[in-house]
Amino acid sequence: MVIDASVWVSYFIAIDANHTSTVGWLEGVIRGGRPLAAPTILLAEVAGAIARRSNSSEMGLAVSEELRSLPSLRLVPLDDNLARLSAHVAATLSAKGADAIYIATAEMLEAPLVTWDAEQRNRGSLLVHIGSPTDLP
Repeated sequence: MVIDASVWVSYFIAIDANHTSTVGWLEGVIRGGRPLAAPTILLAEVAGAIARRSNSSEMGLAVSEELRSLPSLRLVPLDDNLARLSAHVAATLSAKGADAIYIATAEMLEAPLVTWDAEQRNRGSLLVHIGSPTDLP
């Protein structure tokens, strides 16, 4: 499954409104050995969000490195094929650029997309199976 930055940020930020739900769900998924994926932009998105919310660039970088070291997480490069598919998704769904990249990654991998972003869920559900951690097993 493809996991959006919103889920990872929620996992790492204890004061996030979805933190408890995310931790329980994500740890269960990881323990279950399910393969996870995300486009490489995940690292920059999460590092920036964590640094902003924690007021610590060191924490943002540490979380980014922690994600890179997760054996179950496949980072999918934003190559020419994924970039073209993402542009098509963005134009077709009138989606934000980063949202389109996650949706396109899920479409390319034929995998569900997990996100807390309601707009991404609404638009992306036209192309891929998509839900929040509370919606998906």
